[in-house]
Amino acid sequence: MPFTRSAGILLHPSSLPGPDGIGDLGPEAYRWVNFLAESGCSLWQILPLGPTGYGDSPYQCFSAFAGNPFLVSPDLLLEDGLLTSEDLADRPAFSPDSVDYGPVIQWKLTLLDRAYKRFKRSSSQKRKAAFDEFQTEQSAWLSDFALFMAIKEAQNGVSWDNWPAPLRRREPAALAAFSAENEDAVQRHVFRQFLFFRQWNALHAYTNQKGIQIIGDVPIFVAYDSADAWAHPDLFYFDSQGRPTVVAGVPPDYFSATGQLWGNPLYRWDDHRQSGYAWWIERVKATLSTVDIIRLDHFRGFSAYW
Repeated sequence: MPFTRSAGILLHPSSLPGPDGIGDLGPEAYRWVNFLAESGCSLWQILPLGPTGYGDSPYQCFSAFAGNPFLVSPDLLLEDGLLTSEDLADRPAFSPDSVDYGPVIQWKLTLLDRAYKRFKRSSSQKRKAAFDEFQTEQSAWLSDFALFMAIKEAQNGVSWDNWPAPLRRREPAALAAFSAENEDAVQRHVFRQFLFFRQWNALHAYTNQKGIQIIGDVPIFVAYDSADAWAHPDLFYFDSQGRPTVVAGVPPDYFSATGQLWGNPLYRWDDHRQSGYAWWIERVKATLSTVDIIRLDHFRGFSAYW
């Protein structure tokens, strides 16, 4: 079915104004949606919403399914009673014009940890039930992601190919032992995802109520240092140590005389076919649960593979 001729704007939430060093899903996001509606726009295009890794690029995320906790709004956590005004009293003086990711990340993690402690200590049974329901609904990816992030923290942030072999190879006994010893660390990452999707889903619903559709972005490749690659090594061209044998890029062209080496692992499409493309179907379904329209990046690559 053809699209209705429409107008819209590309703006990632990180570009919104705000006092916490980076745009978020709070009041300024709702103000932005109101502006779009008042301007006659019916489309809002964003970049991938995943948790950014090295280089802070939304195209190199730790997961193709998870959300970026640095986009969680402290103002909304304040409204929810998960933060207090005292929790925000030591807010650094951030630049209003650009994002300095190092200080922003430290500040947001501090606030998210304060919210997690208050959630454990004093949240209502209704909110705790919502948290449990979220874990059940998102179990297909959430458990692997939270475990991946907790191990990564314990290993001082190094890429998963540098982890101890039993954890790198996902040996069940090693994973069970780590999970038992680091249960709180794992749950902190689950909680951050709970907050992200709680805020994003509310903003998405408000955007739709204003007659606006959100265009999301699905990059063709995932990052090597991601829960996706670690949890599903059979879907990629890896050697016996879990390292890529081939990686993505493009040959020389008019844009780059030497070509580009992206470094993303390449898919074993035969293995994807044998599973009925289950991972891809789940990825697209997950994206369509958070946005209304998908942009495939790069569609030319999908076409050539097909």
